Amino acid sequence: MRRKVVPVTTFRISEAAAVLGVSADTVRRLVDGGRLAAHRDENGHRLIAGTDLAAFARAQTEADERTGVSSARNRLRGIVTEVIRDAVMAQVEIAAGPFRVVSLMSRQAADELGLEPGVMAVAVVKSTNVVVEIPDHARVASQ
Repeated sequence: MRRKVVPVTTFRISEAAAVLGVSADTVRRLVDGGRLAAHRDENGHRLIAGTDLAAFARAQTEADERTGVSSARNRLRGIVTEVIRDAVMAQVEIAAGPFRVVSLMSRQAADELGLEPGVMAVAVVKSTNVVVEIPDHARVASQ
């Protein structure tokens, strides 16, 4: 069997910040403090290997000790930005870092949870179907 060699994606400071949902200054501090590895390209710009960024991101996603036991692993902490209610259903939108998560639930559930704009919430995603895409603009390191 022949294995396909996939080049490692590299990220600029601003791109890494977008992935982590933090500011570019925060990423610079992480690099300067030795918590996140980076190297400089031929123009002196700092680049972060995708594998290093992935390892750092994974380390930051430790299980929240305040939650109960669950088989769901996809937990997105954020803030409720909009709640649209009708007589039976509610549409709840959560901003989780750079991501927009929309949940449809019963109005009764939304009311019992007290969901309103400005409330902190965790979107828990449990699915057997996850689509993975590669952005067209992904930068890869030459090997």
